[in-house]
Amino acid sequence: MSVIDVGGAVRAGEELDIDSVTRWLHEQNVDVQGNAEVTQYSGGASNWTYRLKYDNADLILRRPPKGTKAKSAHDMAREFRVQKALRPFYPVLPEMLALCQDESVIGVDFYVMKRIEGIIPRAKLPPELQFEEAQVHQLCINVLDKLIELHQVPYQGTELETLGKGDGYCRRQVEGWDSRFEKAHTINVPSFKYVRRWLLDHIPEDSKTCLIHNDWRFDNVILDPQNPTQVIGVLDWEMATLGDPLMDLGSALAYWVEDTDNQIFKSTRRQPTHLKGMLTRKQVVDYYLEKTGLQTDNWAFYEVFGIFRLAVIAQQIYYRYYHKQTHNPAFKDFWIVIHALHIRALKLIGLQKIEANELAQKYIAKFKELMPK
Repeated sequence: MSVIDVGGAVRAGEELDIDSVTRWLHEQNVDVQGNAEVTQYSGGASNWTYRLKYDNADLILRRPPKGTKAKSAHDMAREFRVQKALRPFYPVLPEMLALCQDESVIGVDFYVMKRIEGIIPRAKLPPELQFEEAQVHQLCINVLDKLIELHQVPYQGTELETLGKGDGYCRRQVEGWDSRFEKAHTINVPSFKYVRRWLLDHIPEDSKTCLIHNDWRFDNVILDPQNPTQVIGVLDWEMATLGDPLMDLGSALAYWVEDTDNQIFKSTRRQPTHLKGMLTRKQVVDYYLEKTGLQTDNWAFYEVFGIFRLAVIAQQIYYRYYHKQTHNPAFKDFWIVIHALHIRALKLIGLQKIEANELAQKYIAKFKELMPK
């Protein structure tokens, strides 16, 4: 089996009108020949991603999902333009080919880019890699270094300078995600009352302003097939902006599942951060601060914010399932994960420790009941 991810069968209800796309590509002077073989990459919680394998071209198409609750979070034109402007400064981005804002083609905006062939490290590293602990560690360091490199990009005086609003990013983010949670709330998830109040009461001044990715995970990087600890591509730029790098790091750590985490987090793990050789969340923070020279006496804020933000993202996805805007069974039990994130945030800020532990056991037991036998 190849370690290179080529996608799989297109999910039911998410089919692509490839004939219409091909005609449009010809109109954009993109040279494609033959009939495209279409596959779809796993996930689908955010934008839908397809591989279009023509006789002479290997392309990727990105489009928003159906039933989107937060339309502004799926701005194809922005994602296309960010990558096109950033690539000269950060060459691990794919080459952008064409943007479509004519809904008569497939009904939504989309864009097409060249595919970077490589390995995408998902929940489990391909066993064919046969990584030892030292290689796992080097992979971890290289992925973190690519994030640090991004935070050093000289955006001033370029098109990238218009991506953000400048100072006050931390406050805007807390208030913005607070509002998004209210709009996507369903009756079977917690209100996050204490967490939201604590975040509003502990907002720091921005540590600095730089270009941030805002969805940094291992499954958003591509590894060199010949040297698989090396990062040759970074994907998924829909939330990239100008902001505080410590907020970017805190958001990244919300996905960082360690071997000692509880069963809910282990079962929803999307990246191989549990392996021996990976840094712990605390070690990641220490490494980042040492490499960048940034300092903070309020790290808990960034970590709690990252957890709350992930809970809101999960809730926005679950909202679509709850209201039957999508039938993807992968979203059915997201409400349990949102409870688990709530408990983690409460424990980090030192609220209701005993109750949180008891609630954790309750929802772990419930989750186990719902797990397929």
